[in-house]
Formats: sequence, structure tokens, C-alpha cells
Amino acid sequence: MSGIPRTDLLTRYPWLKRALQSRAFQPTLMMVTLAVFTLAILTGLFGTPAGSRNFGIIFVWIVWWALLIIGIVPLAGRLWCAMCPIPAPGEWLQRRGVVERVMGRPFTRGLRWPRRLKNMWLQNFGFLGVAIFSAIILTRPQVSAWVLLGFVVIGIALSLLYERRVFCKYVCPVGGFIGLYSLVAPTELRVKDPAICASHRSKDCVTGNERGYGCPWLAYPGSLTRNIDCGLCTECLKTCPMDNIGLFIRAPGSDLLKPKGRRLDEAYKAFIMLGCALLYSAVLLGPWGWLKSWANMQTPGHWALYALGFITFVLLVLPGLFWLVAQLAGRAGDQRAGARQLFVDYAYALVPLGLAAWIAFSFSFVLTNGSYALAVISDPFGWG
Repeated sequence: MSGIPRTDLLTRYPWLKRALQSRAFQPTLMMVTLAVFTLAILTGLFGTPAGSRNFGIIFVWIVWWALLIIGIVPLAGRLWCAMCPIPAPGEWLQRRGVVERVMGRPFTRGLRWPRRLKNMWLQNFGFLGVAIFSAIILTRPQVSAWVLLGFVVIGIALSLLYERRVFCKYVCPVGGFIGLYSLVAPTELRVKDPAICASHRSKDCVTGNERGYGCPWLAYPGSLTRNIDCGLCTECLKTCPMDNIGLFIRAPGSDLLKPKGRRLDEAYKAFIMLGCALLYSAVLLGPWGWLKSWANMQTPGHWALYALGFITFVLLVLPGLFWLVAQLAGRAGDQRAGARQLFVDYAYALVPLGLAAWIAFSFSFVLTNGSYALAVISDPFGWG
């Protein structure tokens, strides 16, 4: 893999550069996905309660999920974040516009996100919370619709209170795992020459200018080294007056080899994602009917046992095994760091493994339930 040449797609394909520099490009994508997202919410609220005949269930949790985890994330990293409809209403309100760059003060209180929350822990626990209730969310259209609508409301509230896209960077459960698995992707948005950024004083990519906004993800492209910190919104490509931004093809998994930036919250995201993939496979695809009924909350007591077992496996059993590995490695002579740092470093080996587990689960889930997709296109509400 290390022999794959790093190639700038924007230099090779000028039409792609023109498209990404257009102010209409990203809003157009978001409008399309927002229309589908709105339909998913409406069908969930007012359509048939039968999940297999409801557009909201089939196209969010089967079609969209399969496209995301099998295709978009492994190949294009955070590309979904560039077109995601969830932050769109809040961001458009904050910017006081949709397409054109609106100069002046944004419509927000502009609060700074608390320093203690500038990590992935909220995303970790948010995803884990959704995962525990996943058997219910994936089968009950109204519950699914309220969850999706709740994400939008939270996104709007945070946009009106805080600066830029703090919802996407620090809160969104989906954005958390997309960011982690984007480390594997063979694409990256980076500066061409960091020295140019260092000598350029105005830092338009951070502050914004008449051509675009400062980075919504609160990142400085000149020091960007990992996909997890970039939402591929391409605002920096629009604002950079030095033409120093490129979209590169590189060796898959290159970010995983960079020790700088590895953190405990990201390590736990790797444990959570791998653990959830294994448990989802057992619950939703396995032969154990009693386990599926427990997950579906048919009796509160059994669901409580299921939730306790779920949390214990993901947060204690898997990390505990890796902590043991880190301790043994330290005693065996790996003196690169202490046991805690070894624990974090080794956890990143689970990123490609977890992604592979999710791809395998998603393929199986699509092959089992994908036939419903064609039917719900012609009758999304299931009204016959």
C-alpha cells in the first residue's frame, strides 16, 4: 500500500475543482438529502407502523446505512458529512443564507464550546445510547422518526447558541464513527505546501472572506493531518487565496500510521463500534429469538438485562482485554510508552477490523431485507 502515489485530484481534474469551489455545490447536495430525510420523517410519523413497508425504516436503516458503511466511508471518508441534511437547517439559519456567502455577523450567540467537551465522548455515549435501543428504532417507524427529528432540533439549537458546526464535530453520533473510520479512506483534503500556510498571515481559511466561510469544523487546514478533523465541506478550498488546498488520493489507512493525535476517546469509539457490530450481528441476524425479543423491549426486565450486558461487553469486556494486552506488551519489553498509551495505540488496530465487521454485517442485513426497498419507493407511506 505504501507504494501508491499521492495524487491531487483537483490538479488532474480541473472540472472537479470548479465544482467544489462553486458555492451552490454543497447546498445542492444537502437540499437533495434533506428532501429524502424529510420524507423519511413524515413517513415515520404518518405512514404504516409496519417497518418493512415504511420508507423511513427501509431507506434510512437499510439503504442509506448500506451505502454509507459499504461504499462512502471506506472510499471517500467524510463525504457524507459534506451532504448530511441534519445540520443543514441550523447552519443555514446561522449563516442567514443558503447558497451565497452572507457577510456580517452570523445569527448565533457565538458561544465557544466547553473545553472539557472538545473530544468524542458525547458522540461515544450518544451512539451507544442509540445502539442499545436500535432494535426498537429499526423496527418502529414513529420512534425512528422522532429520533431523526430530535437530531435536527439539537443541531438547530446548537447552531443558534454556539459557533459554527459544533453539533457535527462534538455531538453527532453518526459523525463520530464516520470520522473514526475515515482514517482508513484513501482520500484526504490537505494543504499542498504547509510552508505557504505558515507564511500567509490573513488565514482566510479560518476567518473566512467574501468567497466563503471560515472552517465550520473549527480546524486549521495548515496543520490538518487526519481525516477525522475534516468534514469535507470544502470551504477552505473556496476561501484560500493561495490555491494551496488539494484533494488527494493516498494509500488507504495512512492516517492510522500517524501516532500524533491518538486519544483515549477515539480508542473507546473503536471498542464501541466493534462491540456493536458483533452484538448487532447476534441480535438482528442470529438464530436466538429470545435475544431479539429482549432487545425489542417486549418485557422491561429482560430489556434491562440486555442493556446491561450490552454496555458491559462494549465498555468493560473489550477494553479490559486490550488493557491486558497493553500490560503484557509493556512487561515484554515494549518501552515506547506506558501501559495507558499502549492501550490507546493498540486500539487503533481495531479501526479497520471494526469497519470490516460493519461491512460484513451490512451486507448480510441488506441481502436479508433489501428486497423491501423497491416496494416502498412506489408506496412510501405504506397506504396501499
